[in-house]
Amino acid sequence: MTARAGAGPLRRLVVLRHAKSAWPEGVPDHRRPLAPRGRRDAPAAGRALAETDFLPDLALCSTALRARQTWDLAAAEWGTPPPVRYDPRLYGAGAPELLDVVRETPPEIETLLLVGHNPGLEELVLALADDGLDGALEEVRAKFPTSAIAVLAWYGSTWRALAPGSALLTSMTVPRGRRLS
Repeated sequence: MTARAGAGPLRRLVVLRHAKSAWPEGVPDHRRPLAPRGRRDAPAAGRALAETDFLPDLALCSTALRARQTWDLAAAEWGTPPPVRYDPRLYGAGAPELLDVVRETPPEIETLLLVGHNPGLEELVLALADDGLDGALEEVRAKFPTSAIAVLAWYGSTWRALAPGSALLTSMTVPRGRRLS
């Protein structure tokens, strides 16, 4: 395992796939909003992050409406949300492009949240994870559904040092909100 102590501070990359989106007729993909299920699941994702103490120092979010709505609803579950940067490069990006964006993170950030889309997020998690705890890696390989949260941990002096195979996938969860009838 390459996520050993000694190469710098413990860093976490928290990867959140946007919540379930709607498919309104005539609406461009970038402007698709969350579906009712997504509006329930996004706050559940925020609560799950708060309960596990994986709140980020900084969030990077796709500019797509469904990703921004996921961020807004998840972050509303926290006392004081961290700063967020909306980055158009996250929309439709593959693992190499996502990693390039993550590597630009300032070194004082220890926990970074990335809110975006599949298949890029799933590819990024699988590329970075050298190993996983409690079957987390197998879960991501099977499916990385909407609202999924993957937490990768690694030691590094800067985010530039993050490389494929250098992290441990410590958890993978899929929070779901309760349906109110």
